[in-house]
This record gives sequence, structure tokens and C-alpha cells, in this order.
Amino acid sequence: MPQLNPAPWFAILIFSWLVFLIVLPPKVIAHTFPNEPTLQSAEKPQTNSWTWPWQ
Repeated sequence: MPQLNPAPWFAILIFSWLVFLIVLPPKVIAHTFPNEPTLQSAEKPQTNSWTWPWQ
């Protein structure tokens, strides 16, 4: 089984991590959603208890 020279593989590893950590995050953060969520009111809706006919 041949032994691999670690020099080119280490450079590929470092370059791929640089791409993942420097190039991709700004592209992901710059993504905006077309529909921004709207804030709901802090007031809780009025809930009524059920009236069961058999109780």
C-alpha cells in the first residue's frame, strides 16, 4: 500500500477550511427572507372554558 505525501493534502485541508470559514459565512448571512416575521401583540387572547353537556 503506497504512502501518501501529506504536504498536498494538508494544503487542500487548509484551503477548504479557509473557504468554509471566510468565503461562505458572508454569503449565508447576506441571505434575506422575502417575508419578515411580524411581531405579535403581548396581550394574550381570551380563552373560554368548554362546557361539557355530560358533566
